[in-house]
Amino acid sequence: MISNTHRFHGRNSLRFVYTNGKTFRSAILAVRIAHNPRVPEYRCAVVVSKKVSKSAVKRNRMRRRIYEIIRRNETHISPHHDIVITVYSDQVVSIPSTELEDIVLKLLLKNSK
Repeated sequence: MISNTHRFHGRNSLRFVYTNGKTFRSAILAVRIAHNPRVPEYRCAVVVSKKVSKSAVKRNRMRRRIYEIIRRNETHISPHHDIVITVYSDQVVSIPSTELEDIVLKLLLKNSK
């Protein structure tokens, strides 16, 4: 899991990203990134709707898998950015971790181009 300083707190933070962020999408998830000079480090949130999976266990597993990928690769994430990762498919539960990591990193690094 990522540390508490790298997490969102409150709905207005998410609203800022949804209104000002750029979206990069794959078949199973989307990454929305917004530059935010008010925060000293990056912040990240993972959103998994009940429409993706009715099971809370599966939704939490998806979140944990993506948070772990973010934590392991936080050196690639530039500071002063807010990131919201939205999951659109329940394949995130069963996809191999290396493949999921490639998808997430590819979408995150599109922002740096």
